[in-house]
Amino acid sequence: MNHVAFLFTITFFLLCFDGNAQQNYSGNSILSCKNDDKMGPSPSFLYTCNGLNKSCMAFLIFKSRPPFNTILTVSNLTSSNPEELARINGVTVLTEFPTGKEMIVPLNCSCLSRDYYQAETEYVLGQSPTYFTVANNTFQGLTTCDSLMRANPYGEFDLLPGMELHVPLRCACPTMHQVTDGTKYLLTYSVNWGDNITSIATRFSVAARNVVDANGFNTPTESLFPFTTVLIPLPSEPLSSMTKVVSDPPDMSPPLVCSSMKCKSKRKFYTAIATTGGSIVVLCAVLYGVFLFRKRSARFVKRGEEGEKAKRLSSDDIRGEIAIIEHHSKVYEFEEIKEATENFSSKNRVKGSVFRGVFGEEKNILAVKKMRGDASKEVNLLKRINHFNLIKLQGYCENDACSYLVYEYMENGSLREWLSKNRTTEHQILAKRILIALDIANGLQYLHNFTEPSYVHRNINSGNILLNKDLRAKIANFALAEESERKITSSCALSDMESGYIAPEYHEAGIVTAKMDVYAFGVVLLELITSNDFVTIPEEREAMLHVVIVNFIEKENEEEKVSLFVDPSFTGNNEKVCALQLVKLGLTCLIEEAEERPSMVEVVSSLLKIYVSYMDQILPLSINSSPSIHNSLSMEM
Repeated sequence: MNHVAFLFTITFFLLCFDGNAQQNYSGNSILSCKNDDKMGPSPSFLYTCNGLNKSCMAFLIFKSRPPFNTILTVSNLTSSNPEELARINGVTVLTEFPTGKEMIVPLNCSCLSRDYYQAETEYVLGQSPTYFTVANNTFQGLTTCDSLMRANPYGEFDLLPGMELHVPLRCACPTMHQVTDGTKYLLTYSVNWGDNITSIATRFSVAARNVVDANGFNTPTESLFPFTTVLIPLPSEPLSSMTKVVSDPPDMSPPLVCSSMKCKSKRKFYTAIATTGGSIVVLCAVLYGVFLFRKRSARFVKRGEEGEKAKRLSSDDIRGEIAIIEHHSKVYEFEEIKEATENFSSKNRVKGSVFRGVFGEEKNILAVKKMRGDASKEVNLLKRINHFNLIKLQGYCENDACSYLVYEYMENGSLREWLSKNRTTEHQILAKRILIALDIANGLQYLHNFTEPSYVHRNINSGNILLNKDLRAKIANFALAEESERKITSSCALSDMESGYIAPEYHEAGIVTAKMDVYAFGVVLLELITSNDFVTIPEEREAMLHVVIVNFIEKENEEEKVSLFVDPSFTGNNEKVCALQLVKLGLTCLIEEAEERPSMVEVVSSLLKIYVSYMDQILPLSINSSPSIHNSLSMEM
């Protein structure tokens, strides 16, 4: 009897667990931007943390639309790995997709909060931003207005171009019941006009009943709304053959980036009308969007002629405008800094005067840099630059003649430290090192060409390049940064710079131009390829790494000679050929005459060509695509 009761209890528990394990479809409630989850997790925010695992690999479908129509731009937008993104879509990293082409995006999905799964990314706002348009136009319903408002400190009426938003993307991990049924992955699918549950299930080769169960539907005939998402349970990775080109409906203009508020407002109106079919709920959402627009318009009208001029900005002008808008960095109390770092305890010391800090109830991990004296120059510069490959200043504090700068935390430390670590699989992948070089080059290109005034970093070295958990590189330490085309008469800065990275013209005359950063980048590029420090000691004599390499490759058999210096992990023929190309590019950056060195724009272009050539050799793909080499690397703004 006890045995029967035990089995009944277990069966009842499993049935209850199964009933609560599914996610729930949001419906068009996400369009109100005024939902709450006080009574428990709500699908108007994200998907509930009820899976078997707290983190997993997940996928989402993103539709290609300019400017997000290449592997690199979509990778930047979603913080996905460009190599994996290219692989799963069966293309190269430099492929450009036709408008409306669905792309499969692989992401790491985690329970970062108590209640919700999410994949994290960041987005820098363009013209006339609202949470509604970011969620539905830019991210195509893959995040929601409510989750954006919760994830960011800015009020709904306080968004301005240049602000960086934290964007939680909708994803989930399979439940115990789904895993038992053979589900390995969940794909977040952004609903298109005309979609229904059966057609979606058929396209992804899964049973309609599984889609019904995964999303809390009752039957396969329930209505679906555009800008919402459904979860597709998959037994294996999705195939590129499952995707298609999606056309916009006749009354719907493609959500392109507009240069005026009028265009933005009109697009929101048509988006909402097409979405709802005239329902009262969404009509309210439209009115709410118009109210948002008018509220913000009133603020911009006060700028008078400057506001009118902004409406006529070209895309290049917009970049310039965004470049000079200041971030709203937090001013911390010193007690907050002390508490976060546990009074600057040694266990929280990262290196030197940099400490790890845990801030607020959200337990955000940030880096705190303690500096003697006034750091206002560096703070003011960091507040005016907006780029993924430049370290982000989260806030600052002044106390007793010391400054404390609070930065985003970079899990993999400096490039120099990473190169010196024990060999791992990641260290041995040449493509990862090229992407690190591209990150550095892209950050410098922004600093030289997309800020007003343009800046020179002056202290580029492998110790000032930091790597996050995904091995994305960011340039740090802007204490010596100066405006371009200036002559620095003081020699004090030389003592703060590492001699192996200093360009000859700066040594001799103190001339500051962008070409001195190009020179330093050349040294870093050689370090990346050789895993050697910028100073090497052949036969017990100290010499600069690039000088030693030049002396060798000027002779015959340059490829064989270079192989003596490159990282020993790169043993294949493709690796050797690619390494030689990278070494030659690095040496071009190290030409004595500054005017003979390439610009960072040219360096980025060369790196892209080298990268795509290398990937074409090592990836056995049959590709019919039209890659765009010069234009596919997006400025992350």
